[in-house]
Amino acid sequence: MQRRAILSAGLALILGAVLGIGALGMLVLTDTGTGLLGRAGPSATDLRHRFFATSSTADHRGSPEQVRAPVRTALEGGRVVVRLSDGEQTRIGVETARRMRFPHPIEVQAYGSVIDPARVTDLTNGYAGAVAALQAAKAKAEVSGSAARRAKSLSAGVVTAAQIELTEGAAITDQAAVTVAESQIRTLAATAQQEWGLVIGKAIVERSPTVTRLIERNDFLVQVTLPPGETLKALPVMAFAEVPPQSERVPLRYVSPATRTDQRVQGVSSFYTVSGNSGLLPGMSTLVFLTSDRKTLGLSIPESAVVHWQGGAWFYRNVGEDAFVRHPLKADAPISADTYIVDDLGPEAQIIVTGPQAVLSEELRGQIQAHGDTDDD
Repeated sequence: MQRRAILSAGLALILGAVLGIGALGMLVLTDTGTGLLGRAGPSATDLRHRFFATSSTADHRGSPEQVRAPVRTALEGGRVVVRLSDGEQTRIGVETARRMRFPHPIEVQAYGSVIDPARVTDLTNGYAGAVAALQAAKAKAEVSGSAARRAKSLSAGVVTAAQIELTEGAAITDQAAVTVAESQIRTLAATAQQEWGLVIGKAIVERSPTVTRLIERNDFLVQVTLPPGETLKALPVMAFAEVPPQSERVPLRYVSPATRTDQRVQGVSSFYTVSGNSGLLPGMSTLVFLTSDRKTLGLSIPESAVVHWQGGAWFYRNVGEDAFVRHPLKADAPISADTYIVDDLGPEAQIIVTGPQAVLSEELRGQIQAHGDTDDD
């Protein structure tokens, strides 16, 4: 019982202390309490100052200032320079390469149209049917001709004149059918050559593997048309077409000159074939690139180095240690082997070939920070 009394007294003291501290805190925090503490003397006022100082420090620790990212851009000589260390380049996936100035064969941009193979299939099947009809007509004419010859060789007592005339008439009719079948074959062969040229026309007549692949849709026929006024001394055996929408390049194989032009382009046309699993389908239009015999001097800039911003094309070149500037790419820059050729950088240049978009983001972020600092001032 004595121990319980001691414990109860201790708990009462602790509870009283807690309540007292709480009441003191309320006095410190309220205006009424401030007046009372003012009358209580400087000790209470000092207590209030310490209380608020501690609270302010805790709030300050709870919301640390955000560390601003370092600015990697600067305006030097009227141009924005982006500075990236080797480690920063690796972190954001930037790779550079040195490009030298030398001659490059120019690629001529042409226009391709994937042709529906239905007409080739119809002509091939029509020609095969005409050949079969000719063979049947010849067989029938041979039988009727033999019958007519036998009837004429027999004596008058065995075969009547009417029977002889009947067999001869049948032989003449069957021979005429042979003539019609032969004419049909010649017409179809001429039509195939007129529509598709000597090479494809002959392939239709012979039903060669080239035509078989078209019929089975293992390959597609592409009509490639040069721009008006553009000519090539010799059409390349290989060309390349862009498959939309990713613009991936697929190879084309030369077949023959075309017998007609594309009415939309009005240029010289040729026939090429493309693999049936290339992504191109009949009816599609595509850009085609043909290597010409002309060459141009310059540095090659791959597509991976180009960024598009504000309606223009750009790439980044090195202007010092870990320093890069954005350089404009002309809209009419020649193309060679799927790269742009530029000739305004001197004999050589170090350019960013991978990750230019990340560098552009750094450049724009630096400009935004610069504007923000100006506004704060």
